[in-house]
Amino acid sequence: MVLNLTTLMNTLTLFVMKTKTVKSKRPSPQRKVVTKSSKENLEEIFEDLLKDIYWAEKYLTKALPKMSKASFNEDLKAAFDNHLEVTEHQVKRIEQCFELLDKKASAKKCPGMEGLVKEGEEVIEDLHEGHARDAGLIAAAQKIEHYEISAYGTLRTMAKVLGKAQCAELLEETKDEEAEADQLLNDLAERINQMAGEVGEEVE
Repeated sequence: MVLNLTTLMNTLTLFVMKTKTVKSKRPSPQRKVVTKSSKENLEEIFEDLLKDIYWAEKYLTKALPKMSKASFNEDLKAAFDNHLEVTEHQVKRIEQCFELLDKKASAKKCPGMEGLVKEGEEVIEDLHEGHARDAGLIAAAQKIEHYEISAYGTLRTMAKVLGKAQCAELLEETKDEEAEADQLLNDLAERINQMAGEVGEEVE
């Protein structure tokens, strides 16, 4: 029997469609999921936080000169200038930590520090030079110090747990410096807040 061309084409089309349907029903091969250990996850968190504080400290080196320039009290101005030098050394310590990890030093934007620095900038913009502005700058600076103390404390603890003793020592040293800076700001605040609370006109 001779099939006409139309019948033959219809038969072939039907066969191809059935073949595609069978293939589509085959289960796709399972993708292998790589499971990391808890320690590996902690190491990733540690490195991520190190990148975060690295960005934060470098960002702070740009903010401190502005805070110093806006200060009315000479002791406060000197405190900001001194802490700039300290912060530059802290940046180098973080870079040492990266070297100890056999990693290239890299920064990850820190929204926390960005927001805290912004608060200090608002104080400068909103207030005239004088004791009240100084009091506002101290408040902003102490928020930054508390943030850093917490960050370095967390990193130090993680470094110890992960067996990174040298990193832990470097981070502890920086944490102690931040605590000293906070205490200095506390001492300055007692005097400056008192002067800011006295009735009088601010310098314009």
